Amino acid sequence: MPTPARVRADACPGVFATHDAADGPLARVRLPGGAVSAVQLRALADCAEACGDGDLHLTSRGNVQLRGVTRPGLAGRLADAGLLPSPSHERVRNVLASPLSGLTGGLADVRGLAAALDAVLCATPELASLPGRFLFAFDDGRGDVAGEGADVCWRATGPSEGTLLLAGGDTGRRVALADAVSTLIDVALEFLRVRGSAWRVAELDDPAWRGAPVPRVDVQVPVGMLSASAAGVIPRFGQLSAAQARALASCGPAVVTPWKSVVLPDAPADVFERLGFGGEPLGTSACIGRPGCAKSRADVRADAVFRSGLRAHFSGCERRCGKPSQSTVDVVAEAGGYRVDGRWVPFEELKGTL
Repeated sequence: MPTPARVRADACPGVFATHDAADGPLARVRLPGGAVSAVQLRALADCAEACGDGDLHLTSRGNVQLRGVTRPGLAGRLADAGLLPSPSHERVRNVLASPLSGLTGGLADVRGLAAALDAVLCATPELASLPGRFLFAFDDGRGDVAGEGADVCWRATGPSEGTLLLAGGDTGRRVALADAVSTLIDVALEFLRVRGSAWRVAELDDPAWRGAPVPRVDVQVPVGMLSASAAGVIPRFGQLSAAQARALASCGPAVVTPWKSVVLPDAPADVFERLGFGGEPLGTSACIGRPGCAKSRADVRADAVFRSGLRAHFSGCERRCGKPSQSTVDVVAEAGGYRVDGRWVPFEELKGTL
């Protein structure tokens, strides 16, 4: 069944339309395909220190957020770094791509497709009116980003061909790799023509916009040495200090994943010694919690439990911001305790329960 269409205005944050969080304005910087050069990563670190709270916060769409943005100059700094190519389109540049494509595994190499789509997107004036939650994706056949709820996704079925997914369902339409970008752009334009008040493809009533269900893949977040040259890094809670971001930049270009981790395609042999963080699996994630969010009932990051084998997400309220799409223990703050996969647990018993 389609999701009911939205009746309120789209308030998805960006650089010019920030979100008023409890710890100050929040700005979201889009990174199509999660790709960010070393120079851009250093620029983001500079922005965090000069304009925000000093940290970079990774998102579940492979983007970066800056919190506490109370000083001017952010847009100019981002534009100078090539991170704001079209101010009119900045909130709609939401593009995922398989982070390990071309490095290890997968059926096709989708590197470059996100940047190619972004260029066409920014050059198409009418696409600036897409909702800020509309999501494009390119899956190299391993099924990782195909399960991230994209409105329109090209998923490889071979080195040069794939299938079109709408709202996660397979339409059965075969699309050549060479036509993947233009096909996704055409779908977005058609969505604009028929959307009415809908923000997402899943909200459309027309069954033509739904495909056959696709089995979900339980994604293993890339961490450690992934190939002879690539490494995966997981910062705790997806949060990087400016110093940590600069350490990553010293290892070359990076790819921010939808699982709040970072892939380094050209990592040096001493990458983890150089970084000093992020080389171990972390199964626990959390929303920002108190004091950053006024809606949160607890300081969930202080309460979060880390142990081997545990995959859990701690949420300060029922909105479950930042919850991974893959299976995790659902931990939601309530008055006096947490609801753990539906079972209420008082604060003092939480660690024993998990």
